[in-house]
Amino acid sequence: MTMTETSWRDRLFGGLRRTSDKLGENLNGLFGKAALDNQTLDEIEEALIVSDLGPAMAARVRDRLAEGRFNKELTEEYLREIIAEEIEKVLAPVARPLEIEAFPRPQVILVIGVNGSGKTTTIAKLAHNFLEQDYGVMLAAGDTFRAAAIGQLKVWADRLGIPIVAGKEGGDAAGIVFDAVKQATATGIDVLIVDTAGRLQNKTELMDELAKIRRILGRLNPASPHDVVLVLDATTGQNALSQIEVFKEVAHVTGLVMTKLDGTARGGVLVAAAEKYRLPIHAIGVGEKIEDLRPFDPGDMARAIAGTAYAR
Repeated sequence: MTMTETSWRDRLFGGLRRTSDKLGENLNGLFGKAALDNQTLDEIEEALIVSDLGPAMAARVRDRLAEGRFNKELTEEYLREIIAEEIEKVLAPVARPLEIEAFPRPQVILVIGVNGSGKTTTIAKLAHNFLEQDYGVMLAAGDTFRAAAIGQLKVWADRLGIPIVAGKEGGDAAGIVFDAVKQATATGIDVLIVDTAGRLQNKTELMDELAKIRRILGRLNPASPHDVVLVLDATTGQNALSQIEVFKEVAHVTGLVMTKLDGTARGGVLVAAAEKYRLPIHAIGVGEKIEDLRPFDPGDMARAIAGTAYAR
């Protein structure tokens, strides 16, 4: 494992220490029993639920422990290993990279998420990753609600040396997306990444705006948008589930990216999201640098949440 790989895994495991420590606190006092009775299994299940892992995952772990309740002493190490294994089983089917497969080009990726989730920075990181794969990339500043969002995206486009289509604050987002698709098609761009407004205060207004963008894209290419990626802030915990619920309704989300996993993350919610919604998880953000958007590895995530060691 290279130093770079070690470094980002250290940030992931460090960022999720709050989750694994909380798990340990909730399970405290349940270890050292030679056999597990129903009461102890119930207590373990409750501890997992309040650790943000969700009732479905808690039930999975309970059932797994119940299978071998007379054969294994309940130690913290054993329980964490069981939790990691069950989490990985849930996460593995939804670990799916964001692939550029659309033909004709461009592949249009709408990026959505509430303000402050790291949406604009994630767009830049996605663009960087696609550039590293030798794809032609263009950005569209479709979040016309905030001048800061337009300016920030322009700065990133300049740093990356890629074209951007943008308008003024308060402008017509659908019109900007239309112009961007036309330009991308004319210039042979492979990937068009579209920023969108992230305000949830007026859900009807947001729904109307996103619906208009989708109609415009559909006229240009019935398969577009090819991807609708929701960016989630890992520090928000259970609030992320309500965001998924709303954005699934208004934007037809096709996949997830979780950011800020290097901070005080509450990553257990990603397990609950995978169990409930089965949406592909494309990548995770583990830092502020442009290269800090990493492919989603279910094994690493499972071990980080459960608080077990990763192989160096």
